[in-house]
Amino acid sequence: MIKLEMLRVFLAVAEEGALALAAQKLGRTPSALSMALSQLEAQVGAPLFETDRKNRLTPLGRLVLEEARRATNSYTRSLDAIARHARSLAGTVRVMAVPSATITLLPRAVLAFSQARPDVRLDIRDSDTASVIAQVAMGEVDIGIISQSPRANAAPSVEAEVILSDPLGIVARHDGRFAQMTKGRGVRWQDLIHEPLIANPLCDLVDHPSVTEGLQDCRIEARNTTALLAFVRAGIGITILPQTAMTEADPALRFFAPNDPHSRRELCKIRNRAAHLSPVAQSFWDLLAPLASSP
Repeated sequence: MIKLEMLRVFLAVAEEGALALAAQKLGRTPSALSMALSQLEAQVGAPLFETDRKNRLTPLGRLVLEEARRATNSYTRSLDAIARHARSLAGTVRVMAVPSATITLLPRAVLAFSQARPDVRLDIRDSDTASVIAQVAMGEVDIGIISQSPRANAAPSVEAEVILSDPLGIVARHDGRFAQMTKGRGVRWQDLIHEPLIANPLCDLVDHPSVTEGLQDCRIEARNTTALLAFVRAGIGITILPQTAMTEADPALRFFAPNDPHSRRELCKIRNRAAHLSPVAQSFWDLLAPLASSP
């Protein structure tokens, strides 16, 4: 039977081009390496080197070299995965979420998790949906929370589950031009013309030509919910946000929900399809249970 240690010895000798150099690299004697190579050649049934100097591979040796690299790399990756999993039993859960989720959704989950697992560190970052998906797909974070249209599908590399669905609408000052122009009647998306639009990634979830035109003409874009609300409060313009972004009563601001058409966004938790969550990350994932949708 071919053992991994035989492949490691062969790989070192083939890459170093000499038994002595390989022995020095591995911290073993040349005779021990020579014996391991003889055992490997006996297993494959043919020589792997052209000469006894071990500086030139046979065609079979070149094939075995590629397979040895794959086998040792795979073994190393497996050990790394096991070590990461072991460390995560009382380690860190990495979460990346869109800004609105860090305000509306995460506080409840973080409080519950911190009380249940005070020994675990939570590393929480915020970014836009595309960046969150990319980081989860690359394994840089364990769990992501994204915003998407109810008609959209997350990337095939991630598993997604809807946590919350809520209306998208226009946030404006209660005493601004937008509020005055729409007073006493239903609000429509075309009413965006009454004030400058402050763009953010959630605007792309609204399928209406007035929003598209407003985005083409806008001069300010922000991604942080707190910043967007501050800009609107300062009278810089209006923006599009989910209703849950208005978590606290703000006498300066109002939320308007156009009905031509009604637009919604979904908050989804995502994880890498190809990776297993650690036990503590799985616990946090389970805490992010679906919430009752806003009307």
